Amino acid sequence: MKNRISYPVRWFSDWYRTFSRELLHIFRDSGVMVIFFLAGLAYPILYGLIYRNGSVDNMPVAVVDNAGSPESRQFIRDVDATRELSVRYSCADMSEAERLMQQRLVKGIIMIPDDFSDRLASMQQATISTYADMSSFLYYKNLTMGTNMVMLNAIHKIQAERFSAAGYNEGQVSAMVQPLRYEENIPYNRTFSYSIFFLSAVLLIVIQQTMFYGVSMLSGTMREENRSFAILPDHLNGHGVSRTVLGRGAAYWLLYIAIGVYITSIVPRIFGLPQNCPYWQIFVLLLFYVSACVVFSLTFSSIIRHRETVFVIFLFMSPICLFLTGFSWPTSSFPAFWKVFSYIFPSTFAVQAFINMNTAGADLSLASPQLTALTVQIIVYYILSCTAVLIENRISEKSTWIFR
Repeated sequence: MKNRISYPVRWFSDWYRTFSRELLHIFRDSGVMVIFFLAGLAYPILYGLIYRNGSVDNMPVAVVDNAGSPESRQFIRDVDATRELSVRYSCADMSEAERLMQQRLVKGIIMIPDDFSDRLASMQQATISTYADMSSFLYYKNLTMGTNMVMLNAIHKIQAERFSAAGYNEGQVSAMVQPLRYEENIPYNRTFSYSIFFLSAVLLIVIQQTMFYGVSMLSGTMREENRSFAILPDHLNGHGVSRTVLGRGAAYWLLYIAIGVYITSIVPRIFGLPQNCPYWQIFVLLLFYVSACVVFSLTFSSIIRHRETVFVIFLFMSPICLFLTGFSWPTSSFPAFWKVFSYIFPSTFAVQAFINMNTAGADLSLASPQLTALTVQIIVYYILSCTAVLIENRISEKSTWIFR
């Protein structure tokens, strides 16, 4: 009976010693403190400030109309009437338009070639060239969306005129030009705001990336100092892997639950992002996500040998993790390799669930596929992190590092 009582007490004691020692390592390492607290808390604000103007209206553009025809002038008037674009200058040639862009007086150029009307009259494909100031993605988005909408509207008008000239009545023309009537409805982002589109994805990426880099920096530092991250109590004779992993993981879990609440609750309120789901459901998602990130970080940090390696990985992996979430390209269109590769990262599933819940108002039942995937990751990465600790301990069991 005594042994049965003492084992849980000893287990908790070992766990607590590992937990407290890991917290001590974190707060003694200034680099990790910068990543966890400065980057973890400041990056969401920084991204929010950069993309605070999620949409740009009446973006100034210059037009080079080499055709000088009624069709090209109508196209220019239609462009000027869009919400996205405002035609401020009509230039004689591209050199003049380029000078205006270099002087930052316009953010884009529309060039209509001299054969524009002739090609339309001969029923050939006509082209229009656009040039955007790429200092901001919003300029490219506006120029592309504005000209594409005008172009599609012009195509419908040309088709209608040609069918009418061929003797079709109004009803037949309408059926042939637009056989299926549709109504455009964008319920969750009516203004095409890039901040809603982008920040909802990047907020959760910050949690995964900063945690992984901080954990990896600590592991790399230990190896550089000939110490081991596999801190097993010496009186257990190489056992106690679970309490070591759970003790270390609890330190990061505790910190990042607090950081995660700040990122998913306070930051969206600061920048006016939609929050269409009760926060307690977002918090449930956060519990799964932070847990998956902890064991993910413990697993892959076991292969980090040098502290500075983390910064190379940071530059290389962050954009990949962001785009693998599918926020800018549907995951159904991913090649098979990238779709499978995306399953490695907890952010892939958490970002999808967060966007569906926070922006579109889905509940936990609709996010169950992502929660199930995160649960599988927690189990798999926990086993892998325990295996990594066990292997590291076996390799370094003759080292001078002994947990006290």
